[in-house]
Amino acid sequence: MNSVKAWEILKNNGYKRTNKRERLLQMFEANDKYVTARQLLDVLTVEYPGMSYDTIYRNLSTFVALGILDETELSGERHFRMQCDATEHHHHFICMDCGNVKALEICPMDMLGPNLQDYQVENHKFEIYGKCPQCH
Repeated sequence: MNSVKAWEILKNNGYKRTNKRERLLQMFEANDKYVTARQLLDVLTVEYPGMSYDTIYRNLSTFVALGILDETELSGERHFRMQCDATEHHHHFICMDCGNVKALEICPMDMLGPNLQDYQVENHKFEIYGKCPQCH
């Protein structure tokens, strides 16, 4: 997703364009890695000295709820990245050191089908965590 589409979603849901939201979206658009609210705060407090952790978290939660950001939990902490533009169903490998992401073109649900007979699966999320070649 790009920031133009993100702003369209925000506007359609009654959110105003602010400099801080603009900067957050720019940071996500420029980086395909998962990042934490704390990492964002470290950068943003240089530009906006009064910026609080709560302000960042509130915006991140809004972005996730609107489908602008994707989130995952690594080592007990929420990590965020711009929602992927892929139209085909896929999953991700996520590096636990640097946050790099690699799309996986297979779905483990194909193998689980026989184990879920008579169950109605409405959604699923599958992620693999480890270290990418650069961090290994």
